[in-house]
Amino acid sequence: GDYGCTFTYSAQGGTNEQWQMHVGVSEDNGLFSCSIWRPQGKSYLFFTQFKAEVKGAKIEHAMAYSQAAVGAQSDIPLKQEEFEITDTTVSHREGKFRFELSKLVIIAKSLRDEL
Repeated sequence: GDYGCTFTYSAQGGTNEQWQMHVGVSEDNGLFSCSIWRPQGKSYLFFTQFKAEVKGAKIEHAMAYSQAAVGAQSDIPLKQEEFEITDTTVSHREGKFRFELSKLVIIAKSLRDEL
């Protein structure tokens, strides 16, 4: 529809890793979510960079994780200095990102106001 989510990255290593992406829109069309993650938990890819970009919405909240929850283990968030958030993107921070990413969650608000 009016929203989009694009995930671009550069990585090395890993064999046959399966990742999932889910996008959703609230019933009133006011909120848009985009999640990218590895269901098996921790990724063994060596990420040199990543960027998730939303279209048609402004990011309200975003979080990146070095490990996704699986079984009894919890999500492990990246340190705040490892990534940066703008109105429309979440990306690695050059020189601070530690090359680990297993999950990325974005909640964005619709740019258009309903009358």
